[in-house]
Amino acid sequence: MAKKIAIIGGTILPITSDPIENGVILVENGKIAKIGKNVDIPDNAEVIEAKGKYILPGFIDAHTHQGIWQDSVGWEGRDFNEMTDPATPHLRAIDAIYPEDRGLADGPEGGVTAINTGPGSANVIGGIFAVIKTHGKTIDDLVVKPDAALKVAFGENPKRVYNEQKKAPTTRMAVAAVFREQFTEAKNYMAKWEHYKKQIEKGEDVAPPEINLKMETLVKVLKKEMPIHAHAHRADDIITAIRLAEEFDINIALIHATEGHLIPEYLAKKKVPCIVGPNLIGREKVELKNVTFDTPGVLEKHGVKIALQSDTIPPLRYFQLIPLLAVKYGMDEKEALKAVTINPAEILGIADRMGSLEPGKDADIVIWTDHPLEFKARVEKTFINGEKVFELKKA
Repeated sequence: MAKKIAIIGGTILPITSDPIENGVILVENGKIAKIGKNVDIPDNAEVIEAKGKYILPGFIDAHTHQGIWQDSVGWEGRDFNEMTDPATPHLRAIDAIYPEDRGLADGPEGGVTAINTGPGSANVIGGIFAVIKTHGKTIDDLVVKPDAALKVAFGENPKRVYNEQKKAPTTRMAVAAVFREQFTEAKNYMAKWEHYKKQIEKGEDVAPPEINLKMETLVKVLKKEMPIHAHAHRADDIITAIRLAEEFDINIALIHATEGHLIPEYLAKKKVPCIVGPNLIGREKVELKNVTFDTPGVLEKHGVKIALQSDTIPPLRYFQLIPLLAVKYGMDEKEALKAVTINPAEILGIADRMGSLEPGKDADIVIWTDHPLEFKARVEKTFINGEKVFELKKA
């Protein structure tokens, strides 16, 4: 990898500022050093000509399971649902991510340079998501944020899984009750530790409370060190998730929000970000009966912060189809691009490193043959941390 790279001649779409025609991006040591029309190019820089091309930040898939639900692998590669306990907050995606997963390798070809990946929705509380890059040999190479969010789930999935095991929760009432029970226990656990610390400060000789790994995770959520990402399709499940988040005063983002278009005013009033998708699926279960690509556009027009996601459908190499179809069904073009770049970066708490092309940010840069919201557009080159990790083969 050249320490200095200059990408010249293309149309730069920084996302958070105006387009730059015939612009220059200078990359040094894996970071964006300078961007603009009049940038001095060092003599020792590798120059990459992008005339007639479009240059954007890498796409961010805000919710998926690549890396722990391995592509082209059966049971052996399905490490994303621990279906033995409805509350498993202590599970961590980074302990199961397989960097050699073909699903991750698809990312650079589709312009996706980072994903938020983690447990599925079998459990009411599933475990901790991680933001990772889509290229690297080890989890240490990949990981950006190991504790991006705690996955929780409402609706059919936890009901079905535990109904088959003939134990709670088998109803929506019990799903909410499990959530409430766990977070109430976590509040009590936190209070015990706070009392213990006060005793120590007073010089008292007392034994500490027993450490509980499940509660340790939930306490981080209660302290707002980590949000919950709430799987919810149906409008009533969406409202339940928000009600519980308000009850415990915790930060929340909605995952799927499939019926969000039925309650856009409510979501706008609550100021809850929505990570919408997957929309490229059929009506395989009852709670998906109203799935539509209208959802992101309707929510965006009501002022709801939107990120778009694949949920592994489609593969990352075709991720471009998601914002493209969102635009086809009514979403504003600029907002659709924000929904796969800066919006997910802000929702995931990584906007200081990615989501837009700005000096100081990671050099996760994609050169497209055409505007990425044109169907014929393909990724020509992808850079992650300034390293070229994909190049389109010549016909």
